[in-house]
Amino acid sequence: MNKQILETAGGSYPILTGSGLLAQVGTELTARINPCRVMIVTDSNVAPLYLEEAKKSFADAGFSVYTHTVPAGEESKSVAVLGELLEAFAGAKMTRTDLAAALGGGVIGDLTGFAAGCYLRGIRFVQIPTTLLAAVDASVGGKTAVNLAHGKNLAGLFHQPIGVYCDTDTLRTLSEHELHDGYAEAIKHGILDDPALFDIFENGQPAAHFEEIIVRSVVYKSKIVAEDPNEKGVRKLLNLGHTPAHAIERLSDFSISHGHAVAIGLAIMARAAEKRGILKNDDSARIIRTIKRAGLPAVCPFSAADMAKIAAVDKKAAASDITVILPECIGRCRMEKIPISEIEALFADGLEGQS
Repeated sequence: MNKQILETAGGSYPILTGSGLLAQVGTELTARINPCRVMIVTDSNVAPLYLEEAKKSFADAGFSVYTHTVPAGEESKSVAVLGELLEAFAGAKMTRTDLAAALGGGVIGDLTGFAAGCYLRGIRFVQIPTTLLAAVDASVGGKTAVNLAHGKNLAGLFHQPIGVYCDTDTLRTLSEHELHDGYAEAIKHGILDDPALFDIFENGQPAAHFEEIIVRSVVYKSKIVAEDPNEKGVRKLLNLGHTPAHAIERLSDFSISHGHAVAIGLAIMARAAEKRGILKNDDSARIIRTIKRAGLPAVCPFSAADMAKIAAVDKKAAASDITVILPECIGRCRMEKIPISEIEALFADGLEGQS
């Protein structure tokens, strides 16, 4: 089992990765907090697989266990479903000394964290990611949100968990599509700061290195979050590929999943950076080749103009400009603030030469 500690201004919390952790979550937590009420939040796909084991883990450690299951899918990241979860907290008579547990992927983590941050002006919660995408990215760092009709993640807050527990055994039940979603975010981390992580996808066998992929991603993201917990500066680097990706998700009515959209977004930003002389050598070709090798798309089905309309209301936009992330080489990227009026041209550069 690997253990990392994320230090933030508001305190620290452990991030554990390894086999068999789901059965140990309750016991692990009692070393840090007294048993209390716990509301396990999960979805209709995860519940039949892991809810009973999670309930037993908490109950055996002395917690009073409540559960709330929402429909699987991005549609559950809504204000309506958030309201139902808050009512469930109230119905269980949850207090500020109680705990919410997000058992699932990124949707469940975002929804549960947001509800925990809102309810009684903030209760504790833990992340128990069951997807590779959530384990390498969404579960760490305290960003929580739901979607609005006008865009993805437009309502949210920063609310750090008190622990993250990544049981690698849960990855065995993921589909290839779901695994590839996680690969996209890990490839992003490799492009940002970790050529050795990138190499696992460029030349290795990712399915044989799940724990290393998670740990390397968590180490990098923890470092960034500790330095910039509320995304005022360097944490914006983690948005590499996400400005086009969020537009792609919206334009596809979320039929293109987050990880697959991120992969397309990474390819767009690599091509744009190459065309503008920022990304040199053959690194753009390496990035796109590696995306495809990981079973992910690198071609965008939408126009630059349509994506730019969505990006104009993206949460990363500020007044008349937006910060975009451009790769300089594999292992280093930079932030660049550009006028919103120029985002269409940037996307157009990134769409040129697709194949």
